Amino acid sequence: MERLLVLARHGQSEWNLKNLFTGWRDPGLTDLGVAEARAAGRRLKAKGIRFDVAFTSDLGRAQRTAALILEEIGQPDLPTIADAALNERDYGDLAGLNKDDARARWGKEQVHLWRRSYDVPPPGGESLKDTVARVLPYTMREIMPRVMRGERVLVAAHGNSLRALVMVLDGLTTETIPSLELATGVPLVYHLNADTTVASKDVLDRDA
Repeated sequence: MERLLVLARHGQSEWNLKNLFTGWRDPGLTDLGVAEARAAGRRLKAKGIRFDVAFTSDLGRAQRTAALILEEIGQPDLPTIADAALNERDYGDLAGLNKDDARARWGKEQVHLWRRSYDVPPPGGESLKDTVARVLPYTMREIMPRVMRGERVLVAAHGNSLRALVMVLDGLTTETIPSLELATGVPLVYHLNADTTVASKDVLDRDA
């Protein structure tokens, strides 16, 4: 039994390029983001990886990334389940603001606290802790049972929603998870043991 779980952050978005807080806003992928998603699919195909089901968020940049990956693998019609539980962290009042402008308005230390602390939310938004509390129950209910019965599962989502999963899979703490960065368009390939612990992890980065 394979117990395969692949996590992929969406390719670069238009707001990633502009250095804007994005959150639940829904900008599209840049040309580079499209290329990153396609490259992710090619690297997975080169490893002989195919899927039984895909999960993604309610946001277009993650859904398009999933579609591009599956197109490259040769599975464009794979069943794909979209749910807001996998959405990016909600940045609240920061959404749409340039990160440098936010630092000028609230101060570098305050913005760093909002971005990198585990449990301090920005005004009107979610902390990473809040995001974990949203993502993990959905994952335990909908995604992990499929993995554990041998289905090969792709999750195409966002930096913070995927950090919630990596935190559990890699055994990271509330002190270490805020510093973790997930690159756009780089699949993380997990094979799990029967007790849900990680048997192996492979990062299919751009040099793979």
